[in-house]
Amino acid sequence: MGRKIIVVGGGASGMCAAIYAARNGADVTIIEKNTQLGKKLSMTGNGRCNLSNLDMSEKMYNPAAENRMKQWLSVYGVLDVINFFKSLGIIIKSEDGYLYPISGQASTVVSAFENELKRLGVNIIFGEQVKSIEENKEEHIYKVVTSKNYYFADRVIVAIGSLSGAKSTMSTGDGYYICQKLGMTIKDTHPALVGFKCEEGEILPEAGVRSTAEVSFYLGNEELAKEYGELQLTKDGISGIPVMQASSKIIKFVEEKKPITVSINFFADYDEDDYLSLCKEMLQLRDDRTLEEFLNGFHNSYINDLIIRKMKMGRSMKMKNISESMVMSIFDSYRNFKLKLSDSYGYQASQVTAGGVSLGNIRDDMTVKDHDGLFVVGELLDVDGRCGGYNLQWAWTSGSIAGTVASL
Repeated sequence: MGRKIIVVGGGASGMCAAIYAARNGADVTIIEKNTQLGKKLSMTGNGRCNLSNLDMSEKMYNPAAENRMKQWLSVYGVLDVINFFKSLGIIIKSEDGYLYPISGQASTVVSAFENELKRLGVNIIFGEQVKSIEENKEEHIYKVVTSKNYYFADRVIVAIGSLSGAKSTMSTGDGYYICQKLGMTIKDTHPALVGFKCEEGEILPEAGVRSTAEVSFYLGNEELAKEYGELQLTKDGISGIPVMQASSKIIKFVEEKKPITVSINFFADYDEDDYLSLCKEMLQLRDDRTLEEFLNGFHNSYINDLIIRKMKMGRSMKMKNISESMVMSIFDSYRNFKLKLSDSYGYQASQVTAGGVSLGNIRDDMTVKDHDGLFVVGELLDVDGRCGGYNLQWAWTSGSIAGTVASL
């Protein structure tokens, strides 16, 4: 039997690391505090599991990680992910570059991991929370202390995860404390890929509504971020792809209670001249019809309702009684619908966590400096990517490197 390896955490990066280590002949044990593996993985991509993305680049990750990600992705990139999942019996399909299991079910991915771990003889311990990791440098051995027992290993891979995730995933950030006790630097953490609450009194829909839009975020007159995609407006805030993509750039300001303003362009597919032409054509319809009738078909009815309420106008007002300049102001609101943010929806609603264990603590082979047999992978590290499979790519990349190196 090869090296004895303990993987702390049975999520995406932990299971990946365990498989690579076991395939190389290591004696692997996973310690998972949940009662099942891959709890968070089973929920990703709205249950569809966006595994990676063909448009893979270090530019898709936070600035602090870019330089390191270029090297790591050269070792284990998107094609390696595709081949890895083929080895698990998972066929991948591309949807505009976004990679999903052809089944469309995250549950099949988790099952494939479970089946492979069983086939490889990986021991899995459920229901035990790791409290500390101690190194005996003289004997080159690690002691992993849990809430119920303690275990010894030649190598330990810490894949505990972050603070992000629903309560059911038990994502409580235990790993930060454990790593800090081992001498690692922990950068301030923030929820990332997360939606935001708006200030009380802002005009929002009674029920959720989705719309393709360009969303810009401002601190005063300074534009902090601009993103395009399917926006979700809820009764108390905003979410969706463009909001989550921008979240890492604005979250600190929101948490510091700085005045962040959102400007939504519901007609982002039109340039200024085309939109002006459209509005001038619409002006020809200023007759006996009501404002509600006039806007019917101009955009989603729920968006129209938001605009009418924002402009403080009556739906039954006759268009012939509304001045041309006022109509143009209404049209302008579709291109510049403003909201003020008050807070994020927090870690439980976020997909990943920004910050964490500083990459300055980690070598290129995922070992911890001053702890040759200790590895840290996945969300615990200060790596966060955009929506679209980039965070799972990091889980596979870091897990595969650590699992391979640990087994040597």
